[in-house]
Amino acid sequence: MTSRVQKIGLIGGLSWVSTAAYYRRLNELAQEHLGGVASARIALESVNRQDYVDAVIERSDEGAACEQIREAARALERAGADFLVIACNDVHRFVPDIVPSVAIPFLHIANVTAEAACAAGCRTIGLIGVRKTMEGEFYPNAFDSYGLRTLVPDGAERAFVHDTIYSELTQNVFADRTRAGYLRVIDALAERGADSVALACTEIPLLIRPGDAAVPTFDTTELHCRAALDRALGPLGNER
Repeated sequence: MTSRVQKIGLIGGLSWVSTAAYYRRLNELAQEHLGGVASARIALESVNRQDYVDAVIERSDEGAACEQIREAARALERAGADFLVIACNDVHRFVPDIVPSVAIPFLHIANVTAEAACAAGCRTIGLIGVRKTMEGEFYPNAFDSYGLRTLVPDGAERAFVHDTIYSELTQNVFADRTRAGYLRVIDALAERGADSVALACTEIPLLIRPGDAAVPTFDTTELHCRAALDRALGPLGNER
């Protein structure tokens, strides 16, 4: 097999915790597919999360935050990346604004998740992540394109999930009490009709593991990494 392995352009730093999880999983999958001590071709551009948080939270300047991601995407294009992967769910809200600025495509996490949910026969997906993910449109739009309905937690539940992501998960803190709180949120979504839940923050799958919840959960990090390797390896990705 002589097909060229594509280079993954990974936008990270949002947070370093999820970026490390992406880097590790991408290479685990590459070794699984290719054997030996093979590793993935990855160009990493790590955004300073503090600069990003200052723009988004402190100044409410979405334009400045978007520009940080745009510059990261351009840097990866210059580094020879064949396509782009953002190791953060909520940053995908900027993708439509950035697409015209680069010549290489994005692998969008919401589309990958929607495809997996549809393939699993799900119909109503609970969505948990940071506030801009839960209250934004990019996940509902992706789900709607696959005929899926989206449910989000109520106001107090959204605040709990958002706040603990910022104060704990992105700082590599994973507490049992927080896990229990997330499971209560998932249970509430299931009671309202969710037949599954998307763990739509790339740190949440480090807290909630398969089988923890009463309904199926979609690990968006795992789905995104697998889709990235499939794209990078081409025909090789189907030999498993």
